[in-house]
Amino acid sequence: MLTLNQVARSGRMRTTLERGTGMAMTLDSPLSTTTIDVESLVSMAWRGSIRVPNFQRDFRWNWEDVRRLFDSIVRGYPIGSLLLWVRKAGAQKVRLGGLDIEAAEGDALWVVDGQQRITSLANALHPDGSRDQRFALAYDLRAQEFVKVPKVEDPLVIPLPVLFDLQKIIRWFTDHGGVSDFLEKASSITRKLRQFEVPAYQVRQADPGVLQDIFDRMNNYGKRLSRAEIFSALTAEEGEEGQLTIDLVAEHIAADLNFGVIDGNTILQGVLARRGPDVKRDIRDEFSLPDDEGKDAAYKAGEQAVRRAVEFLQNEAFVPHFSMLAYRYLLAPLARIFAHHPDPDPRNRRLLRRWYWRAAVAGPQQFKAGTGDAARMLCSRVRDNDLTGSVQDLLELVDQTNPILPDLTSFATNQAATKIVLCSWWSAGPRNPDTWDPYEISDLATCLVDRPTARDAVRYLAPNMAVTKSQRSWAANRVLMPVLEVDADEATMEITSQIDRGNPEWQAVLDSHAITDEIVDLLDQGSYLTALEKRHELLRERLRHFLGTMCEWGFENTPPLAQLVLDDESDYADS
Repeated sequence: MLTLNQVARSGRMRTTLERGTGMAMTLDSPLSTTTIDVESLVSMAWRGSIRVPNFQRDFRWNWEDVRRLFDSIVRGYPIGSLLLWVRKAGAQKVRLGGLDIEAAEGDALWVVDGQQRITSLANALHPDGSRDQRFALAYDLRAQEFVKVPKVEDPLVIPLPVLFDLQKIIRWFTDHGGVSDFLEKASSITRKLRQFEVPAYQVRQADPGVLQDIFDRMNNYGKRLSRAEIFSALTAEEGEEGQLTIDLVAEHIAADLNFGVIDGNTILQGVLARRGPDVKRDIRDEFSLPDDEGKDAAYKAGEQAVRRAVEFLQNEAFVPHFSMLAYRYLLAPLARIFAHHPDPDPRNRRLLRRWYWRAAVAGPQQFKAGTGDAARMLCSRVRDNDLTGSVQDLLELVDQTNPILPDLTSFATNQAATKIVLCSWWSAGPRNPDTWDPYEISDLATCLVDRPTARDAVRYLAPNMAVTKSQRSWAANRVLMPVLEVDADEATMEITSQIDRGNPEWQAVLDSHAITDEIVDLLDQGSYLTALEKRHELLRERLRHFLGTMCEWGFENTPPLAQLVLDDESDYADS
């Protein structure tokens, strides 16, 4: 078993780090590279020789993450390296996952990178730590896999704290007769767990800021693979040229519907949502079952589901382009709905529109979880054999009493509130001042191409130099005009010199952009602040009306009449 002084073999490295202030921080101390076997690692953790710095995040893994870690270990897969900071530590009570440890004063290894892995190992292999359900694992010798600890003891399903201890494993087989044939297999797993070596870097550095900077760089620098990219890599097959991929699905929808390019992770959620409600499930074995429909069929059906969801958003919910979708995770439950119910009746379509807009206004905070968990929760309410019940359950999740309207004094096209505002403008049928015709969705698509936001389709109403910095960010200082070759930072809508007073065509153009004759006069006079204040009030009233129409707050979520009739008939049949 290794001690702190023994965990070290050598190297020296000098690295220059830069603080946000521009000051250089230099790491000029021995950087040891070594490997630490799991037995030594958890032993140090149990006696408090491994500590977690304050700048580290809380433990975030769940049971499945811990299971996958141990599965990788017994398969001999790499689990990543550790970065450990060697310095003195005082005597204190250390909390590590579910373990409370009385740690003595002395040298300690402070975890800069590897907290989730070390915490998982230390808890799952300890009798006390494994009582926490996040770390409660056992090894099933029959199935040869890690499972949850059974409620009723099974001689061939061995809890990890037992499996990890050589004396306990021998005693286990002594106490459970008739299973001795599995002893060799159990011992093999024990050896793999105890002897598995984890690469580790150790650094001695007095300045905690240096270590915090390293931590920040390791967790934020570089571009990691997205979940969609990982899924594509895992499911790639030889000779699949011409077959559908996530990228191709996105391209087809963009080309056919002018919706813009949906990101890969959102497309993946749509494909997964059709096949099952848990869009955060393990994607490694998605097509492993013998009777599975297969990847190509799944992509084709998934594309159709996402396509129908997009058509619904464009045609009935006034969401013309992906850059104006308030929250991407809302596309997954819509795809699941239209996968299993491709042609909803008019009443359910209206209720579905009501649900989308209520969910958009409420945002993900209503679920008290991340957007992935929100998508999973919403998809779980969609049943493949009950459209009306599914829509009713979705509406129940977003029931609000005092909805808060988006702020019109902070306009940023990458924010959900602004995307909602843009959709309200689109519903007014904004017109091109050059042709007087309403803009088409194709105009948006051509203007935005593959842009992630609608920034290039928006122009300023007042010159930047004529208004204060805060007024520049008002929605009242923007107009939705998807015109090609316009720099959205500089271009303003030159209207006062073009207007033909009394011409009904021009009046229709102005009204489509929430601009009145009074506002035009104020702009012409250079009274920009007053003009923006007038337009701000008009936009706020129009937004209130739009969301009131879309969300229908206070209305009963009455299901389709046909459904009510069926319910009545069944009631009579039961009486």
